[in-house]
Amino acid sequence: MIVGVPKETFPGEARVALIPASIGPLKKAGVEVIVEQNAGSQAGFLDAEYIDKGATTASRDDVFAKADVILQVRALGANPDEGKADNERMRSGQSVIAACDPLLAHDANKEMAERGVQLFSLELMPRITRAQSMDILSSMATIAGYKAVLLGANALPKMFPMMMTAAGTVTPAKVFVVGAGVAGLQAIASAKKLGAVVHAYDVRPVVKEQVESLGGKFVEFELDTGEAEDAGGYAKELGEDFYAKQREMMLKVVAESDVVITTAAIPGKKAPTLVTTEMVDGMRPGSVIVDLAAERGGNCELTKPGETVEHKNVKIIGPMNIPAAVPYHASQMYAKNVLTFLQHLLDEGELKLDLEDEITAGTLVTYEGKVVHPMVLEASGAAEGSES
Repeated sequence: MIVGVPKETFPGEARVALIPASIGPLKKAGVEVIVEQNAGSQAGFLDAEYIDKGATTASRDDVFAKADVILQVRALGANPDEGKADNERMRSGQSVIAACDPLLAHDANKEMAERGVQLFSLELMPRITRAQSMDILSSMATIAGYKAVLLGANALPKMFPMMMTAAGTVTPAKVFVVGAGVAGLQAIASAKKLGAVVHAYDVRPVVKEQVESLGGKFVEFELDTGEAEDAGGYAKELGEDFYAKQREMMLKVVAESDVVITTAAIPGKKAPTLVTTEMVDGMRPGSVIVDLAAERGGNCELTKPGETVEHKNVKIIGPMNIPAAVPYHASQMYAKNVLTFLQHLLDEGELKLDLEDEITAGTLVTYEGKVVHPMVLEASGAAEGSES
């Protein structure tokens, strides 16, 4: 079997799906690896390193022509413009393992199905213990949480830590993290390490202990959160009435914060609005909001995806594709997730699919010319089992 790793073509995407250290385990499993020339250069992995580990390098056309399995950071659904150029390169029976935004990219899913491509979406990885090492959302959220703190610290006209100097005492910055998932917990830990006073809020009261273990103070609101997670471990939409009450209670906390980091995202949905213009109006001049949900419309009412806007001397940063800003370690972590998933699918050096397995079935979007994933079918409005 041959695994192919093309260079990413999404604008600004510096990651690569497989790093040189991943080649050895695949070679031992009897798998050959072919990498597009300079595929890893932006992340700091040179062609010579891939070749030294036993891979071969080739043109993009050759990678797609020879590979049985294509490994990408962003497949067509997550790369809707530049990704179209690869359509003619794909063939029936080929498999693609990547992030592909399957709950929104319905046309791309259908195109893959019509071409006879088996598409595995890594964003749909089940939140179960044995799949943790394959979970790209968690690994990339770790990077996003860390980087968000640095963005906030860099934009804030204050220092994070308390300092006692001959020129007087500098009081610590106050950081408020909204959402204590993987990104939020990493943001709490990073802000605390920089010396800030950190508060955090999450609709799931059970994360209080995790927040406090990292040195943060958990903010509690009297709200009926009900079921904040679905059966797959992903956040659920809780309704506008809930979010309205939540915003009302958050008003005072946001006003007292120097940096607010928001992380709330719902798979396949627009991000809920948590920080209103009224809240921003109440913040001190020089304060900063870093909105990690910018790609999904943003948690702040004033967020503009990919831009930094200023409203009454408050900066609202809407970063896009944060992991690509730390491409070396982002690629390292992503490649580990991909390698582990691929090893899960391999049997004696060949791809063999057990459709009864929760991990395999949970990530398989297209199979035998159809869109087959129930969540994807539901999101597209198609009846379960209908042909694409």
